[in-house]
Amino acid sequence: MASVNMADVKRLRELTAAGMMDCKKALEESEGDFDRAVELLRLKGAKDVGKREARTASNGLVALKQNGDSAAALLELNCETDFVAKGERFQEVAAQVVAFILETKPADVAELLESKLDGKTVKELLDETNAALGEKIEIRRFSVLEGGFIGAYMHKTDPQLPPAVGVLVQLDSANAEVAKDIAQHAAAMAPKYLDADAVPAEVIEKERALFEEMTREEGKPEAAIAKIVEGRVNGWYKDFTLLQQAFVKDNKKSIKKYADEAGVKVLAFTRYKVGQA
Repeated sequence: MASVNMADVKRLRELTAAGMMDCKKALEESEGDFDRAVELLRLKGAKDVGKREARTASNGLVALKQNGDSAAALLELNCETDFVAKGERFQEVAAQVVAFILETKPADVAELLESKLDGKTVKELLDETNAALGEKIEIRRFSVLEGGFIGAYMHKTDPQLPPAVGVLVQLDSANAEVAKDIAQHAAAMAPKYLDADAVPAEVIEKERALFEEMTREEGKPEAAIAKIVEGRVNGWYKDFTLLQQAFVKDNKKSIKKYADEAGVKVLAFTRYKVGQA
């Protein structure tokens, strides 16, 4: 097996971002042929990507890209460990992909993965990153909001790590203070839907059935059950819909009332937290 010098190992590592020992082994196997060593590392990376498919990527970051005050994209990019999440390579890929999302506005993750970015598909970019970093790297979800006035808030749950929570709030007219307040509220209170109309029918039917079962088990009078269930459904809306939640800075008013008093309307929002639904 041919001996290799450390200068070639270093150059190969800089080119491929593979580990030092992997670069050394590739150069030894290729008997010093640099181009062949690159091919061997790519083959190894592709095989390792396949092995990692079954592993869980539950760490990562939320990335933001804004275009002025009227367009923004949010991306959740996952990896397996906090160590990779705080690395420069992983964060650079997230920034590259979220900017591409805002520029091209793909319909869904499947379309995004097949889209070409700098001559390669996004999936190929992720596979290369996967091979270089030694972890499963995957796009979980993304969102694009356009029009009106869009505010954003990014939150770090650990100062040593990139943002794990990201929120976009779309208003019908410009008000940076209100957009920031509502985005921070959403980050803290985790609403699932904008308002009652945004809740899928099957979701509320499931909750209503659960509340009815609970009420019957409590032995409430039959004549009172419908009213009690309706009250509990309304309470659920106050817990899980943004506009009906009590504003964290003033719990005597709802988010809708706060927005109304400021003369704006909340059109949409997106909230992502790494690893959560």
